[in-house]
Amino acid sequence: MAALLATDRRRLLLVLGLAVVVGVFTATVPLLRDWFDLRVYYGAVDTWVHHGGSIYDYRVPGTTYGFTYPPFAALGMLPMALVGLHTAIAAALLLNLAALTLVTGILVGPELRRYRWFGCALAACLLALLEPVRDTFSFGQVNLVLLALVLSDAWLLSRGRGRWAGVGIGLAAAVKLTPALFIVLLLLGRRRRAAGVATAVAGAATALAAWAMPDASRFYWTDALWDTTRIGRLDYVSNQSLQGVLARLVAPQEPSRALWATLALLLLCVWARRTWRALADEDWIAAFALTGLAACLVSPITWVHHLVWLLPSFAVLLRRRRLRVAAALYAVLCSSVVWLWFDDASGLDGFLGSNTYTWITLGLLLWLPVGQPRPARPALSRRASATPAAPSTAAPAISAAPDQPSPWSSGGAAAIGPALFTGWAVPGRAVVAGRAARPGRAAGPAGAEGPAAGTARVSSSVPTGSTRPAAAKPQSSSERASSYTAGPPPA
Repeated sequence: MAALLATDRRRLLLVLGLAVVVGVFTATVPLLRDWFDLRVYYGAVDTWVHHGGSIYDYRVPGTTYGFTYPPFAALGMLPMALVGLHTAIAAALLLNLAALTLVTGILVGPELRRYRWFGCALAACLLALLEPVRDTFSFGQVNLVLLALVLSDAWLLSRGRGRWAGVGIGLAAAVKLTPALFIVLLLLGRRRRAAGVATAVAGAATALAAWAMPDASRFYWTDALWDTTRIGRLDYVSNQSLQGVLARLVAPQEPSRALWATLALLLLCVWARRTWRALADEDWIAAFALTGLAACLVSPITWVHHLVWLLPSFAVLLRRRRLRVAAALYAVLCSSVVWLWFDDASGLDGFLGSNTYTWITLGLLLWLPVGQPRPARPALSRRASATPAAPSTAAPAISAAPDQPSPWSSGGAAAIGPALFTGWAVPGRAVVAGRAARPGRAAGPAGAEGPAAGTARVSSSVPTGSTRPAAAKPQSSSERASSYTAGPPPA
């Protein structure tokens, strides 16, 4: 593979080939959503501004679906009332693209910068194939924007810039209720100031919406919030939450709310325990990833496009070098496999297959690696370490005299290469990415440093009585699409 990608020309050909695959896949797989959710947003805002109605009065023609977010979300979408639908679609595409770029930069920016344009192009192709991402673009959804707001706070906390942390979470919680769980995360991490900022921002945004739309706010908090039928059927195959699993088990009956609440509480206990462990190591990316997983599971409805909240989990898997696991989960999330049970989710195969994305989310919540990765131990066996090393025939290294400048201070030290996810390094915690060899010494076969043949030694004109031997270093479009877009839940 290294030889295959040795030149920019070969890399360009690979990227172009992937781009063709992405284009063909997107054009032939019946999963284009025709901006359904964006049409809901646009129609609701248009009804409010131009027709004097409430944002919750609007229904997509031929369906029962309307606006389901808190009133503050409509305030954020108010500029759509000034433009046409096609302009709004173009703006939504650009906004989602900017949000995805920010999310990718926060999660894997340092690694992508190592590979320059090739890394960015490869990441773009891979993300375009992921079903939650492509559905977010195709629906005109807002979840990538919310994820970017939340991860901005995670980045601030991980870099020790907590003064503004909490603003992003507060805004996200005011637009949609699910991100409010991240406020609890801040409390678990003893970031009371950030939690207070998030709560204050969410409260201020909600109060602003209540002032601007008193009737709509009253209706939402007293009626619409508790009516899940406004969002869609609980047993619909796109609902990949815990309650979706229960609903498909007992369909067409309603699932037991008591059972769902009990299981949700158990999942939240698991989340709190695992998140506490991540926070003990100041591993904020893992803590935020676990919180996104828990929010998807306990939310009454989690459509497939909501699963963009799994992206931080993939970043954790890559950071911990669980590449096979990440590749397998990625392939499944690209496959749209749950839609095979669109018409019938009964039987054992329906129970397992129609809830595939839920099982992935649950498995990540239970087994996602948390905590800072530990430095690798020396690759030496106990017996080998107990055996005295043979005397070296090489001349011993000569240390500098007290009045002689050290070779390290002369500018000859090798630079340490950037480690994966160095942007998430916690202040006060050193992450060992590698070791630099001193001038005149080369790393040996097993990572040991020793005199290298043909390498000039650092000598001193002032002899000293301090010598030491060299020491080893450790190393669109089909019947299934039309049936989905004819009555898909707006979110």
